[in-house]
Amino acid sequence: MSHSRKRLDLTGQRFGKLTVLAPAENIRKRTAWLCRCDCGQETVVTTARLRNGLRTSCGCDNDLYGKPPSEIGRASLTYVDGTCVEMIRAGTVRCNNTSGVPGVNWVARKQRWQASICFKGTRHYLGSYKELSEAVQARKRAEEELYLPFLEQFEKSKEE
Repeated sequence: MSHSRKRLDLTGQRFGKLTVLAPAENIRKRTAWLCRCDCGQETVVTTARLRNGLRTSCGCDNDLYGKPPSEIGRASLTYVDGTCVEMIRAGTVRCNNTSGVPGVNWVARKQRWQASICFKGTRHYLGSYKELSEAVQARKRAEEELYLPFLEQFEKSKEE
């Protein structure tokens, strides 16, 4: 006999300054919710972050911009469609990165540089290259195509 878990409905509930409006697209297999902050900004937050108190606002009560993610803290990161606004702005390089450029790594078994970019919960493979500069160029093009319009739209929605 299989047991199916009943999905928790958080619609209408308040978590700090956030009011849950409706279910949103999952973030990495985690149930997410569209929330409106008391300031009027909308943001998407996972069930766990709401229930354990890690997210209590859209980030309006913090001076986030220009700070590295390590100083921001997970509680105040802003996710839109599974994409973290502050991480894009900061150009974060993971600790296991081998190139110093986000999304560009050396693949020893292939003896090539590999470029990729994560956006809206999906990793996009951008190719593998003999030269580091080619992989960096592919990554920068993808950032311009994906991240720049996304950040412009995010800023525009904050002004409205």
